[in-house]
Amino acid sequence: MPTLSRVRSPVAEMASLSRVEGAGSSRLILVQALRIFAALAVVFYHAQYDAESLAARFGLSYRGSTLLPWPAGVDLFFVISGFIMVHTSRSLFATGDGPRIFLARRIARVVPIYWAIVTIYLLIGQMAPAALNRAAPGWAEILAAYLFIPYPGPNGVLHPVYALGWTLNYEMFFYLVFAGALLLPRHKAIMAVAAVLFGIVAYGRFAQAMSAQVTFWSDPIVLEFVLGMALAVVLEKGWLLPRAARLALVIAALLLLHADLIRSDGAFVLPQVLAYGLPAAMLVAAAVLGPFSSTWLAMDMSVVALGDASYSLYLVHPFAIRALREMFTQSGLAMTLGPQGFVLLALVAAVILALVVCQFLEKPMTRAVRSWFRV
Repeated sequence: MPTLSRVRSPVAEMASLSRVEGAGSSRLILVQALRIFAALAVVFYHAQYDAESLAARFGLSYRGSTLLPWPAGVDLFFVISGFIMVHTSRSLFATGDGPRIFLARRIARVVPIYWAIVTIYLLIGQMAPAALNRAAPGWAEILAAYLFIPYPGPNGVLHPVYALGWTLNYEMFFYLVFAGALLLPRHKAIMAVAAVLFGIVAYGRFAQAMSAQVTFWSDPIVLEFVLGMALAVVLEKGWLLPRAARLALVIAALLLLHADLIRSDGAFVLPQVLAYGLPAAMLVAAAVLGPFSSTWLAMDMSVVALGDASYSLYLVHPFAIRALREMFTQSGLAMTLGPQGFVLLALVAAVILALVVCQFLEKPMTRAVRSWFRV
């Protein structure tokens, strides 16, 4: 499996929205659709990476799509996460048991399937070391991965053993800060979380020496959680946008993403939180701040199923892509279907694998852990 750096790699927003307000919630169905879009964008980006490898190996012509900066699906996940944590925790603010309940639910949703995937990845590495495309990890690196602690690998890059877990290291940090703030009333809690995240980013900009962990968590990308939280506050106040304004937000967001203002070869360069995070927030705003039509309910079941599987899709898609790449290499399909056919089949294979894993592994494990925590 390819080793992916933090900047070029993708996260899953962990809340199961269909369980928040019921499968018939038109208010959140568009957020589910955004989760699917974000996950597929990440899969598409990594499939193109392997398609380029296939093309180079067989002397084929292939140029990946640059219509959008596909890794920005991660930024969309972070904004959604900030929104959902506030939106789904309304009954937990200013309660003594709120932090425990919140963390127990987050652990049940995030940890079991991630630990399972990391363990499978490490076992594959034991049986076929070349599959890791990296030096064998030490025990400290493995332990840090399981505990969601950023730890420098052999090349000095701050991503865990299973590279995709870098996003979860941000998520879990956000969850810990959010859980502590739940002891406060809702408004003060949100302000406190925002203050902590802005504070650590400011510290990271001016501190002379920091640990690897503080260096990682002080990246301005954590402010994308704040953007999501702000949207939840706006929605709670009842501020809605007309359809034309929401459509304008979508168009403007896609144009900004297409401009890819994070590129060093552009006319000017913006930090990631502005180049990708702000358009992501615009997409989420368009999804949640407006009148909602019951016509969306016709697509409810399929969107809910795919949206619920977006976390599994994020975690397992490299397995599907790598297996398909080996199949194309060994069978000659690379010459028959070409890199474009590979990308299309990789998307299909990743979605099928994710649906299976979500149904038969992720959901049972989540239910079991929630039952154990009694939440």
